[in-house]
Amino acid sequence: MSIPADPSTTVTPRVTRRSLVQTAILLAISGAASAWAPTRLNARESQETDTLPVTELAPGIFVHAGTHALASAANLGGISNAAFIIGEECVAVIDTGGSYRFGVALREAIRARTDRPIRYVINTHMHPDHVLGNAAFRGDQPAFVAHSKMGRGLAARSGSYLSAARTLLGEEAFAGTELVLPTQAIETSRTIDLGQRTLRLDPQPTAHTDNDLVIFDDRTRTLFPGDLLFVDHVPALDGSILGWLEVIARLRVFAAERAVPGHGPASVSWPDALDPQERYLQAIVRDVRAMIEEGQTLKQAMSTAAIGEKGGWEMFEDYHARNVASAFAELEWE
Repeated sequence: MSIPADPSTTVTPRVTRRSLVQTAILLAISGAASAWAPTRLNARESQETDTLPVTELAPGIFVHAGTHALASAANLGGISNAAFIIGEECVAVIDTGGSYRFGVALREAIRARTDRPIRYVINTHMHPDHVLGNAAFRGDQPAFVAHSKMGRGLAARSGSYLSAARTLLGEEAFAGTELVLPTQAIETSRTIDLGQRTLRLDPQPTAHTDNDLVIFDDRTRTLFPGDLLFVDHVPALDGSILGWLEVIARLRVFAAERAVPGHGPASVSWPDALDPQERYLQAIVRDVRAMIEEGQTLKQAMSTAAIGEKGGWEMFEDYHARNVASAFAELEWE
């Protein structure tokens, strides 16, 4: 996740303990949002759209590894991993980055490697750093594929996502960016055929978000868990921390040779790449539960819960306090 959720979806006007907790979460989100001002530039990224680097992990599997940074004009919102898979008949794109211009660069990288039609654009979840490049592929007339709950969630947050992206990227880098809603909703596990290459799509219960979709390439046994897997970049919680831990256990059954995380290196070993993330989430649950039992406040939890994990993650200051706040709101009602 890269642009904070619309606070109106998490705060209610009733002055109750629940609403006070949610108000504190809103303050945490607002604090994170202020840190998003596009002041950090990354030398690896460029505004040019013809130099997007991609790595071929296995035959026909290409990944661009996003940078661990906040969205800015310098990186065009390309802060999450984006991929494409070439079959014998057609191409599937998995996540399209955080702006139209990044999506254009991704499409040009595809066209530099194949002229086969792009028939599928698959979004692993609704967060803007994964979907705002979709519009660059409209001319290909693909199916825009996502979890059955993604369309509703993306539509509800459309105004805040686009407004925040415009502010963070600036007018030039934001130009052409718009939301493209799914045209195919995945409710249960299904497969799509790219021509001698089958992709399995598995919608997940609420975890990182309530609309996480996992993709598995049978031919190379490559898993695309989206933001259900963060590596090096601290996880960002927008769903259920308990649900996420349950989904991690479910994901371990995939007999994958490699995985492409939503944030992190282009490829990681499987399933041991899950271990640091699982430890981090478990540490939050353990500490927050103990603090709730002791009668400590949300503010205290945000300052100290799982703080021992700080040294193991990039972007910790940008997301950790919010993760704790979200977990506190969930766990205090157990």
